[in-house]
Amino acid sequence: MRAMILKTPGVLEPGDVDKPVTEDGNVLVRVANSGICGTDLEIYSGGIPVDYPRIMVHEMIGEITETADPGVAVGSRVIVDPVMACGTCYQCRAGQNNLCLVGGLIGRDRDGGFADFVSVPAGNVYALPEEIKNKEASLLQVLTTCVHAQQLGPAIPGESVVVIGLGVTGQLHVQLAKESGASPIIGITRSAWKRNLAESLGADATFAPGDALKSHVLDLTDGRGADLVIECAGRVATLALAIELARIGGRILNFGTYTETEGKLPFYQLYYKELLIINARAAKGDDYPSSIDLVKKGAVELQPLISHEMPLDDLSKALGTLESSSTDSMKIILQH
Repeated sequence: MRAMILKTPGVLEPGDVDKPVTEDGNVLVRVANSGICGTDLEIYSGGIPVDYPRIMVHEMIGEITETADPGVAVGSRVIVDPVMACGTCYQCRAGQNNLCLVGGLIGRDRDGGFADFVSVPAGNVYALPEEIKNKEASLLQVLTTCVHAQQLGPAIPGESVVVIGLGVTGQLHVQLAKESGASPIIGITRSAWKRNLAESLGADATFAPGDALKSHVLDLTDGRGADLVIECAGRVATLALAIELARIGGRILNFGTYTETEGKLPFYQLYYKELLIINARAAKGDDYPSSIDLVKKGAVELQPLISHEMPLDDLSKALGTLESSSTDSMKIILQH
C-alpha cells in the first residue's frame, strides 16, 4: 500500500509498505481524510522522538474494509480514536484511560494514518452520521480534546470566558463556551483574521494583546476579570497573561502544550487570587459520541476551521505550510 514514511527527522518519503494485518480485536480502515496537527510537526522535526521509520498522523477518518470484531460492520464510515490504553493499569481502572502509562498514540507510538490503510482496535472507532462530511469529520478528534477539557474546567452559563490563542482549538473552545451559555466570551490573538473568525463563531468581543487588553477585559466583566480563562497558546508568557486576566477566585484551563522549561510567572497572584488551575490531556472514548452530536446538531461548526485541502502526496508541502505559522493558516486536511 502507499504510505508517507518518516525515515528520520525531517526526511519524509513516499513508499510502498505491506498492508496491515487485521489481528484479533482490530479493524482495518481505508483512510479517506486526515488532519495535520502540531504533534505531527513536532514528530517530523524530531521534537517528539519516535522509532523510525514511522508513519505519522492520529487525526483520521475512513471506511472499515476488514474486521476481526463481529460487533463492527464492514463498510462503516468511522472516526478513529488514536489513544491506546491497556485497560488494566491504575489510570485505566480509575477511568483515566487517556492517561494510560503503558498505552500510546497511533501515529506516534505505532504507525498511523498517512497511508492507504491503518489497523486500529475495534473499540477505537466511532460511526459517523451522514450529516458530517469527510473533510470536516477529520476535525472531530481535535474537538474531543476540547470537549474533554471543558468537562474538567467547564464554562458555566452566565460566567465570563477569555480564550487566549484563536487557532483551531481556540476557535473550538469559543464555540463550546457559547453552547454552554457563558457570556461574555472574549477572544485574544494577534491575528485580525482569526479575531474576525472567532466573532463569527460566537465570541462577543476579540482583542489583540497590548497595553489596553486588561482594561478591555475588566470593562466587559464588571471590573472583576474573567471567571474562566482558557489558555490555548501553550506559552509561559500567555499563562502569565491568563493569571493576570482571571478574576479573584477564578479558574484557568491550561489547554496549550507547554514545551518551554523556564519563564517568569506572577506567582504571588496565584496565591492572592486563589486561582484554580486545571490541566487537560487528550480525550476519552466517551468524548466522541458527545462531540459527534454537537457537530450533527450544528452547535459546533468545523468547516470554517479548514484553511487548506491537499492530496496526501503533498504532505511535505502541507507540513511546510504549518511550520511557517502563517496567520491565514488553520487546519490542513489531506485527501487520500
